[in-house]
Amino acid sequence: MHPPDLDLAHLTAVAYAAILSLLGVYGLHRLVLLVKFRWLRAANQPAHADDASLPTLTVQLPVYNERTVAARLIRAAGDLEYPRDRLEIQVLDDSTDETRGIVDEEVARLRARGLDASVVRRADRKGYKAGALDHGMKSAKGELLAIFDADFEPRPDFLLQLVPRFADARVGMVQARWGHSNREESMLTRAESALLDGHFVIEHTVRHQSGVFFNFNGTAGIWRRPAIDTAGGWQHDTLTEDLDLSYRAQLGGWKFVYVPMVVAPAEVPPDIAAFKSQQHRWAKGSVQVFRKLGWRILTSKEPLAVKLEAMAHLTGNVGYPAVLLLALLLPLAAGLKPVLPAWVNLLLFLTCTLAVIAFYARSQSAVGRTFVQRIVDTFAALALGIGMCVSQTRAVIEGLLPGTGVFVRTPKRGDAKRGRSYAAAVKGLPGLELVLAAWFAWGILAAVQREAWTSVPFLALFFVSFAWVGSLSLAGAVRALMPRPEPAPAT
Repeated sequence: MHPPDLDLAHLTAVAYAAILSLLGVYGLHRLVLLVKFRWLRAANQPAHADDASLPTLTVQLPVYNERTVAARLIRAAGDLEYPRDRLEIQVLDDSTDETRGIVDEEVARLRARGLDASVVRRADRKGYKAGALDHGMKSAKGELLAIFDADFEPRPDFLLQLVPRFADARVGMVQARWGHSNREESMLTRAESALLDGHFVIEHTVRHQSGVFFNFNGTAGIWRRPAIDTAGGWQHDTLTEDLDLSYRAQLGGWKFVYVPMVVAPAEVPPDIAAFKSQQHRWAKGSVQVFRKLGWRILTSKEPLAVKLEAMAHLTGNVGYPAVLLLALLLPLAAGLKPVLPAWVNLLLFLTCTLAVIAFYARSQSAVGRTFVQRIVDTFAALALGIGMCVSQTRAVIEGLLPGTGVFVRTPKRGDAKRGRSYAAAVKGLPGLELVLAAWFAWGILAAVQREAWTSVPFLALFFVSFAWVGSLSLAGAVRALMPRPEPAPAT
């Protein structure tokens, strides 16, 4: 007997079906999260604690060259409501530019108001943010440690809303939800906000309510010091030290609490280069944490549900290379006879696509967006996610390779004018997504000629996604080459 002929068309169809099946598994996971999702506003609103019961607390503010947002952050920390005899504020400043002067001036103002505030600096940036947090802990006075990144503006009652959750001695960390102060700035920031809402509104809520692991997000949360110490402390062998510590602490028996009705406003990246930089670090870091802790999680004594959800969480970024492969094959596969029955093929594609649409639409509904806003933001988020698959695939591959890499902080614009804001470094080939947009333009034309009408909407979605992200990336790269005005002296 001779093996069957495997021509290019058949191989393409088989690969297409396999990738679609993999994405269908993650789509089904989103549907499971949606079914379990309950948005209970009243149940999640904690009561304030009496002053007498509040423990000592240190607010840690890690900053690195944050001249556009440092003053705002420190002032917000100084306005936090908490007994002054039990509150300490540490600014962990690794800056090398004029941020240092801004930090010193703002901290001096806090001390003049009677606050216990200090600036903690190191001789080098070893360990980046994780190293700064670990260094600050050595002199921190608090039993609890609240952490805020430079672009956050916690509201005055933030601490009083979250600290009561530590009444249970098993609680090691309490996380609040991120808000988006510049959501309405552009279609890009609306799409980014919707993507984050999917994580904070649905994923975190369901994981917390289901009793499985979820993670500290690096900011807008409070840790109990022994939870950090017993888990091995802040480590910098991955680019997502927050995710790494979260899993180690929960494997050690600590309980995490999520309070979604307490919101800490923050800035989402206002340009595509900054967003790509942020997402690259998150994707690469999560793959590194999977490499580091995956086997430990699977061989732990945790329930099967905890292990499965942890694997879904830590391997979720595999969707990006899968989407990229799907994008390369889709224009070819649109005109081929499917390997799977037509109804199975359609069901898989709808599971992948409709599950994502329903997921983000539900998160936008939960945060109170109008019907029109939900529709626009959901499809913008879907397009942005697809368009990011090129740069994110590189992040996933890097995460699988040895080494940690360099922690690149996300530039923040803050209240500064564009000329004084920080710019993200342009990596890779800016506008590479436009090549895929051209590929899908050809695919749409070919599908129309073959009268494969059911394929056209999906091809059009991918075309718009790559054209949008590619155009933003190319325009950003061109702007980066143009002369920038000299920053004004710090005042």
